[in-house]
Amino acid sequence: MSLIEALSNVAIGYGVAVLTQIAVFPLFGLQVSLSDNLLIGALFTLVSVARSYAVRRMFERMRSWTA
Repeated sequence: MSLIEALSNVAIGYGVAVLTQIAVFPLFGLQVSLSDNLLIGALFTLVSVARSYAVRRMFERMRSWTA
């Protein structure tokens, strides 16, 4: 179930990111196609997953120092 939870979190985050881009980019005068929005969302999602993994590993390492 942890894997399903993690995948759901990533999928929901991706959807929220793309919808946010579609809503916010025009406010800043940025006109981006749907395919570009999908790619930008995917890139930011990959960065987010890598960041989450790095932070989790850092905290696991810190926890082992105190054990």
